[in-house]
Amino acid sequence: MKLQISDLTTDRKWRAATGTNKDRFEKLLLLFTASYFELHGKTLAERQADGLGTPSIQSEQELLLFTLFSLKAGLTYDLLGLVCGIDGSNAQRNQQLGVRVLEHALGTAQSLPARSFANPEEFAVYLKEEEDLIFDGVEQRIQRPGEQEAQKDFYSGKKSATRSKLSP
Repeated sequence: MKLQISDLTTDRKWRAATGTNKDRFEKLLLLFTASYFELHGKTLAERQADGLGTPSIQSEQELLLFTLFSLKAGLTYDLLGLVCGIDGSNAQRNQQLGVRVLEHALGTAQSLPARSFANPEEFAVYLKEEEDLIFDGVEQRIQRPGEQEAQKDFYSGKKSATRSKLSP
């Protein structure tokens, strides 16, 4: 993988690439590694030894770095793959794997907030003790589906509102 821990030489680079500093990354890595083993029954290296070919991500540390970078950068899978030296489909697979392990690690540490509620009342009870709420809504880019019907499900309408229409 092109992106390496050794490239993150300052606190600013750590935060720019991962959204956290080196110390927090290393603490999270312990949870992440334990969660990977718990989910798969083997370490990443042991699982890869069973497979064929050369893997693009070779350790839990690289997988966590890739996962945090992919979430922070918000790139398409093809561009993420280009930046990290892998193809787009591997970027998608590795991100999905990393997010699954990260969610498990944060859930185990009881650091993952509830993400779904049965009804608005349940949501209100969950937030009853909170004085301030901050909502950070960011659209994530996705690959455009090939089929026109599938494209309709993902169309936001934003482009047509800002597109320049030149008259002949």
